[in-house]
Amino acid sequence: MEKVKFETVDAYFQSVPQHALERMNAIRIALKEVAPLAQEVISYNMPALKYHGILVYYAAYEKHIGFYAIPSTHKKFGQELSKYKTGKGSVQFPHDQPLPLDLIKRMAAHRYKEKQDEIVS
Repeated sequence: MEKVKFETVDAYFQSVPQHALERMNAIRIALKEVAPLAQEVISYNMPALKYHGILVYYAAYEKHIGFYAIPSTHKKFGQELSKYKTGKGSVQFPHDQPLPLDLIKRMAAHRYKEKQDEIVS
């Protein structure tokens, strides 16, 4: 089976299974709120937010939403992320649990501020 290569975030969202679409839309809206100057892009074939570099990536899977906000962000929010399956810079938010939208917003806002601080210095 050939994997689809997405050209736009909208095209990606059109492929998201119905059971994950509402959660993905909630993340998309939240990211725009906390990083208003960031641009939506496709990177590594998933939606990402870019502002002087990538802030975060996110993707829908069968049983979870994958959220990728680089290792330093995961370290900062490690205690709150400890109840989820995590990797070095990734976390899985299972579909059978409430989506921690406030946590996602704070993580994205942290990345946005990191990039803003890099621009100033």
